Amino acid sequence: MAQIQSPLPGTFYRASAPDQPPFKADGDAVAVGDVIGLIEVMKSFHEVRSDVAGTNIRFVTDNEEPVMAGAVLAEVD
Repeated sequence: MAQIQSPLPGTFYRASAPDQPPFKADGDAVAVGDVIGLIEVMKSFHEVRSDVAGTNIRFVTDNEEPVMAGAVLAEVD
């Protein structure tokens, strides 16, 4: 199992906007480079891209949850 970690401290968002579907849902396959969420830092949004590939993503961090740099956002099989 591999982990995807937050590159920055901030607020984690699983979708690009509240009325949009999440970038990835629990159970989705993930490829290297796929956007799995956004980190907001001082009104600036940064894409979180997967650096691993796998068949089953499970989010450990909830939508709109504050995170620190290095916090585990998701796990991938």
